[in-house]
Amino acid sequence: MIKRTRVLLEEYSSYKNPKDKLSRLVKEKKLFPIIQGLYETVSNVDGKLLASSICSPSYLSFDYALFFYGLIPEKVVNFTSACYNKRKTKEYHTSFGCFIYHDIPKEAFPYGITLKKENEYSYQIATIEKAICDKLYSLPPINSQKELESLLFNDLRIDKNIFFTIDITKITFLSSLYKCKNIYLLVKYLKRRNK
Repeated sequence: MIKRTRVLLEEYSSYKNPKDKLSRLVKEKKLFPIIQGLYETVSNVDGKLLASSICSPSYLSFDYALFFYGLIPEKVVNFTSACYNKRKTKEYHTSFGCFIYHDIPKEAFPYGITLKKENEYSYQIATIEKAICDKLYSLPPINSQKELESLLFNDLRIDKNIFFTIDITKITFLSSLYKCKNIYLLVKYLKRRNK
């Protein structure tokens, strides 16, 4: 279970020195630091369950979500998440894994997120459409549908069978929030394919 320092200090307020108690619990491997001010009570918890607590608000997306949905073949070892108003990419290297946070437009942030539960934990992850939009938003602008097709299926190695099941209406809605050339091209590409 994830616990913040102030909550733990309240829990151990009956001790003469609550901070010393926390240090002892860490040394005894009963409490595991994640980042400053944040601890976990389980040593081998899956990093995806910690991602939104490390940097909030955020949700898992980009390469992590693309792999989660089977869109890309390579196993993703970093927990990549979307956030907003951070102004630069943030990285946290912890004993639970590497957590990377990229900005997306604030207007697009609240849409296309799914809440999942796993035991007493919950985590948020982009829908398949949102993960694709986030990824395209993070890449340099491309100039044509042909370049987009090459980017998707050659560079990113996206599975065509899964890709062509995505909901074009969701992509169209999201494109108006990102205001991004790559995502506008994606909408045009999908509309042309669906004719």
